[in-house]
Amino acid sequence: MSAALPTVSREIQLASRPLGRPAQENFRIAESGVPELQDGQVLVRNQFMSVDPYMRGRMNDAKSYSAPFRLDAALDGGAAGEVIASRSDAHKVGDVVVHQLGWREYAVVDAAAATPVPAGLAPTSAFLGALGMTGLTAYAGLLKVAEFKAGDVVFVSGAAGAVGSMVGQIAKAMGASRVIGSAGSPDKVARLLDLGFDAAFNYNDAPVLEQLQAAAGEAGIDVYFDNVGGEHLEAALSVLNAGGRVAMCGAISQYNSTEPAAAPRNLAVAIGKQLTLRGFLVGGQRQHAAEFAAKMAVWLRDGTVRYDETIVDGLENAPQAFMDLLDGANTGKMLVRL
Repeated sequence: MSAALPTVSREIQLASRPLGRPAQENFRIAESGVPELQDGQVLVRNQFMSVDPYMRGRMNDAKSYSAPFRLDAALDGGAAGEVIASRSDAHKVGDVVVHQLGWREYAVVDAAAATPVPAGLAPTSAFLGALGMTGLTAYAGLLKVAEFKAGDVVFVSGAAGAVGSMVGQIAKAMGASRVIGSAGSPDKVARLLDLGFDAAFNYNDAPVLEQLQAAAGEAGIDVYFDNVGGEHLEAALSVLNAGGRVAMCGAISQYNSTEPAAAPRNLAVAIGKQLTLRGFLVGGQRQHAAEFAAKMAVWLRDGTVRYDETIVDGLENAPQAFMDLLDGANTGKMLVRL
């Protein structure tokens, strides 16, 4: 490698596996050598990295849809940055790409695993959020998994988060008759109403079922986009109309739990109401990426969809940003700027 290129990179490693809520001692900042580029690879200086709820599950040594993070090794996840060296015809120096080797300053990435960011469409950070996997999760979960149709009443939990805020706005853009969101603070509730939600409530104010019934009224709900699980899912099952659909995206209320979840206790109502509950992973929805990207680009350009970001500066602060995410401290997408 050229002498001008970095030979050492700082990274965040998993020092130990958390039991319950992660703590600072579960992480460490370390340095590692930057490997020499091989044919078909690029060296990326990361500018933004994403912290996401699914990462909590990967910190456990348990079989799941995604391999556990290794101890004493760098974590990984979505990141965007500038190519500073290339041995690939696909990406040249100066290109901005999105890839999956976050939690480090510099990443050697196979060219095939780096997605170019189109210049001028939106800020780089948006390609980790509204124009990235976050937006695709919202779009495909609502339209393909929950089979949303115009006129539906939609309820979104964790609605001020990165995915939830997109779901509500997409539902409105596609003709929902009413969109209801839950969030964890008065400021977040106000933001949801500003983003065009028809109703929103603070789940800390009163039982979720009580507030959801009041927001939905006689119309009930047709679609529930679940980011939370637990009490929210139980409430939604009670309020869903016959033939209602649930897109099960996440269950953040349970990610740090050490005991089995108490709810939902009313799953049997799904029989009589002929409900559909369908879990999904965004990785299984990539066939819709081009359709999503085309629509989202228009929605962002004309202001139909807006997005929020909570940006934390400094790689060393990534563990705290992740812990804050699990505690709901973010509005919109939680990102770390390197």
